[in-house]
Amino acid sequence: MFTVLTLMAIGIVLGFVIQNKTKIVKLINPIINIAIYALLLLLGISVGVNETIINNLETLGIQALLLTLGGVTGSVVLAIFTYKIFFKTK
Repeated sequence: MFTVLTLMAIGIVLGFVIQNKTKIVKLINPIINIAIYALLLLLGISVGVNETIINNLETLGIQALLLTLGGVTGSVVLAIFTYKIFFKTK
């Protein structure tokens, strides 16, 4: 965990240092996208070889759907509540 936090802090400092160097930022963005796609591919492979997940995919899928619906519903309700209290003009 310390390694993750250290790398994150180093990344924040480097990002702050290069924020005005548009050539470097334009170069980094596609690299970040490729890294994210590679991580998603590796995660998919990891899930695909895990027999426990594959055998319980129906149950896990229903649980994931319920969690997603709950999260989206809660976010929408709180967004409406926040809008009515802080942003709606009378």
